[in-house]
Amino acid sequence: MTYSSSDSPASGTAQAWAALGGDPALLDRVAHRGGGSLPARLPVMELARATVAVCSLAAAELTARRGDGVVPAVRVDDGAVTTAFRSDRLVRVDGVAPTTFAPLSRFWRTADGWVRTHANYPHHRARLLNALSLPPDAGVEAAAETIGACRALDVEENVYAAGGLAVAVRDRDTWARHPQGAAAAGRPLLSVERLGDDGPARTAHGPASPPCAGLRVLDLTRVLAGPIATRTLALLGADVLRVDAPHLPESQDVHSDTGSGKRSTLLDLTTAGDRKTFEELLALADVVVTGYRPGALDRFGLSPEALAERRPGLVVARLSAWGRYGPWAARRGFDSLVQAATGIAVTEGEDDGPGALPTQALDHGTGYLLAAGVLRALTGQHDAGGTRLVETALTQTASWLTGSLVKQPDTRSPAYDAERWLTECDSPVGRLRHALPAVGYEGGPADWARPAGMWGTDTPSWPGATA
Repeated sequence: MTYSSSDSPASGTAQAWAALGGDPALLDRVAHRGGGSLPARLPVMELARATVAVCSLAAAELTARRGDGVVPAVRVDDGAVTTAFRSDRLVRVDGVAPTTFAPLSRFWRTADGWVRTHANYPHHRARLLNALSLPPDAGVEAAAETIGACRALDVEENVYAAGGLAVAVRDRDTWARHPQGAAAAGRPLLSVERLGDDGPARTAHGPASPPCAGLRVLDLTRVLAGPIATRTLALLGADVLRVDAPHLPESQDVHSDTGSGKRSTLLDLTTAGDRKTFEELLALADVVVTGYRPGALDRFGLSPEALAERRPGLVVARLSAWGRYGPWAARRGFDSLVQAATGIAVTEGEDDGPGALPTQALDHGTGYLLAAGVLRALTGQHDAGGTRLVETALTQTASWLTGSLVKQPDTRSPAYDAERWLTECDSPVGRLRHALPAVGYEGGPADWARPAGMWGTDTPSWPGATA
């Protein structure tokens, strides 16, 4: 099976590349090959292929800027893309499969419709049960009985008021009329903009170096889109250090998938010692990626405006679930909840209830878009310096999926086997099986330089940095 060019102006790759502000002439460097599939009513395969393609093209473009000026060819293999978009489900440690969703993370029938909850983390489970006036040890049957007697919107509001996560299932028309849906309408897929003129232009590292070689990335993100973005930057040569708060639990299963190529440490920014350590890390960082709900990190001086003033020349990238606008701007959210709110769950559902995409495609796609935005911002810095801001949200990716993306004929191959795009290695957590990267270009890295390790156990420092 050969690669072919299919990036017409209406293709998903062309749309995403235009949103990134890329030169349309570079789309000629991209070719696709079939052989994978993410079956759904919506154009999920198109979203997956396009987001991987533009991330790969942005990496190739930056490679050219930092090297000999020649943009390498990009080859996007649908089999590799399919496997990468399922990476969180295919990862294994010593042959053991991950736990993806907790029992209370699911759709529930209500008195007037359906609601989706997210309770994978212990604190979210506790808040959900508290909002439902149920004891801490309550299970699925008790929750189902309580939720079944309530209106979906009442569950949504009561759970969010208690700090938990629940969203009423809406169809696309209902979402379009909702104030948050209306606020999201017409927003760009993502934005890459200049935040300030201060900061030097990046220097070249030579044609043999990965495009992000020598760059330090502070990763302040959690499941799944942000870690996928920073995992991609690590693949491309960046020194990525993920920083988490000690009081927020994280799944080692998830980190075993998204921690490839990265280091991971714990810092409590509310304490003087850890805050000093963090400021030392920030002083030497080139890129800061945040994935907490809007405003959550502002008190630590981590808003884009504060960062631009404190650390001129940074690339600041941030994502959120619902966007930084509208009445839900400050709400927490996850891929499954955005699917429920925006009409995706209804579209993918059956007569007996709502459904879901074949993968957490909003997370994965947004992660690759965010990484592509960082790469394009670095290209802009190489040419003209300055501080840059990259922004996107799961709802914007959802709008793209349900709006302008066009579904193509199914190109699945009966010979598709995920094993072709999986690899195994020894790691600090055990024998690790993980998906090979789908992002790449001619001459680029074929795998991460290091496997995922134990979450939160690395030293909070930049190797080789001088005091």
